[in-house]
Amino acid sequence: MTADAHPELRRLRDQLRAILDAMVDFGSAKLAAKPPILDSSISLDGEATEEFHSHQDAVHGLRALRDDVKRDLDGLEKFLENPASASMPAPSTNAPYLISVWNEVLHASPPIVTIWRTFSDAPQPASIPRRGSRKPPGVKVDVVADGGKRWMRVNTTKNSRLLAEFREIDSYMTGSEDESDEEERPSLAPKEFDNSILRAGRALLEAAQGNPLPGNGGAPSVTLRLTRLDPSPANPRDYDPRIAQTIQQLRDMGIEVELGERESTCLPQRSSASSRRLEPTHRVNLDLSLLIALVSDITHSPLPSSPAEADVRYVPSEQYREWKRQRSGSAKTSDEEADGSEPQRNGNGIGEHSRALANQALQEMARGLLHEIRDRLATACGSSDALEGVEFWTTPEARDRCLRIVLSKIGGPKEKQRAQALFASPDQPRAEAEAAYWEHSRYPRGFLPVVPIRVFESSTPPEDFSVTALPGGKRIFSPFFALLAKTCRNVLAQGTVPPPRLPPTHCPVKLRAVRGSDSADDVGSGDGSQLENGESEEIERAAVLKANPRLTEHTVQSMLWGAASGWTTLTANKSSVKTILREIRASEGGYGWFTEEEQSGLDGEEDGVITEAAAIWVVDPRSLAEGMRSDYQP
Repeated sequence: MTADAHPELRRLRDQLRAILDAMVDFGSAKLAAKPPILDSSISLDGEATEEFHSHQDAVHGLRALRDDVKRDLDGLEKFLENPASASMPAPSTNAPYLISVWNEVLHASPPIVTIWRTFSDAPQPASIPRRGSRKPPGVKVDVVADGGKRWMRVNTTKNSRLLAEFREIDSYMTGSEDESDEEERPSLAPKEFDNSILRAGRALLEAAQGNPLPGNGGAPSVTLRLTRLDPSPANPRDYDPRIAQTIQQLRDMGIEVELGERESTCLPQRSSASSRRLEPTHRVNLDLSLLIALVSDITHSPLPSSPAEADVRYVPSEQYREWKRQRSGSAKTSDEEADGSEPQRNGNGIGEHSRALANQALQEMARGLLHEIRDRLATACGSSDALEGVEFWTTPEARDRCLRIVLSKIGGPKEKQRAQALFASPDQPRAEAEAAYWEHSRYPRGFLPVVPIRVFESSTPPEDFSVTALPGGKRIFSPFFALLAKTCRNVLAQGTVPPPRLPPTHCPVKLRAVRGSDSADDVGSGDGSQLENGESEEIERAAVLKANPRLTEHTVQSMLWGAASGWTTLTANKSSVKTILREIRASEGGYGWFTEEEQSGLDGEEDGVITEAAAIWVVDPRSLAEGMRSDYQP
């Protein structure tokens, strides 16, 4: 009968069905490590966002495994549903391999980093794979588990296939003996005992040596599961002592060899992931976007009394527009458009940017940026009265770009005053700089110890730069810091390319400065900017990286300094954070993790929550806006 035909295929079909059902729950299990990113950004309704964590739960590579399981299941079901299948030969299927891989996933030591990843088996130039590019040759690993410390590979080679290899080798050996008295010629006979299983084992070991764990973690251990290779088969025709010799040589290499299928009846119990609370470090690294936010009119001005007032606050007055027209010397020049005097036909006009600034003002009404920074740091310091030990740092490039942007025509007088106070000269008394910074702010003097902002000694930390102490208090120093620093160094090492030069009417400098983008890299970095003295001077656009043109050099330099120092990097540049996370995941397969031994040694608080240092702290942007106010008097 048709229902009784192909019992083995039906068993495989049932197993694939069960695997698909199990993947639904497994995919939502929090087995993959999340990046330690503190997300303080909010939506316009005042709700916190989860952009950096909501999509991180599933194990990387699980979707590809699920797709292959479904593809094979569909093929088996289509065949078995065919009434004529009983008289047809069984089709080939990859089900035994897929089932074995799934069993390894279930039994793997958490956290599982990735499923089905190809590692280079030879040194490669520092580069990040691009989507759609041809993948370099390498060694496939089925499961990377135990926080990257263990690689597992499933091999479904049967005795019959290995015996066929042996027969081929024997034929070469016999041919060599027959031709020993004849004229010497090249021989195909192997110089030493070898076969496909041994070659696969050596490739795995070489790839493991070439892909060590971050820091001084050494090479991952390698486990090779031979599901269908039997050194002592029941059928004598399947026996060859060289099968046992192969297994022993693998073990002599240092590979852990496991034979046969895992028992799927007894699945391991998963412990729930430890709860954690992210806190910033006492020393905070600021990128360009935060320097701009710290001087922004939106950050410091009295709050609008209503959303309606926020809407009209940042619509420049007619007097301001007339002043700009007179200054440019023409009523219809590209400079006029660049200053936001007239709406752009391409949609980048003043109305759009006024709405963007109004939206930022609404976010400020929901949660003040300086309030958010102070409250988080106060919690980290354990005191609401004083922020003892808190320091703010930045890179030389971020400081220089901030000053060029703000001190050009883009910044208003009060914004310029704040920028100069943040980076006051050594000769200026600190009290005087503090007074200048807070003079026109709605906050009291010294509300946040941002004056002065300290500057790193170089654009990037030295290669041998390392953190010798954990960042303040009981906060845990995540391995993510090391991966972030490594990725930043890799993409910076590939150099930069000039940014694409935009036409003046495409994205004018003034409008880019106020449109409220979450990337500050292009703030004020456009063409044709005029300085206060009336001279035409271009603010050079930020150089972008060859590895990924979505990243600017100074942004990655800022991230590198924070990661290498073990300090939290505070940024309003969401797009760059998302991009660097993709780079880390592509190059490292995950975001770093604590091993079970390390987690067991962590001291949680009374509620069992572990306090972990945030590597990146994301807030909403605050753009330069003083010159766009409706009450602005030039």
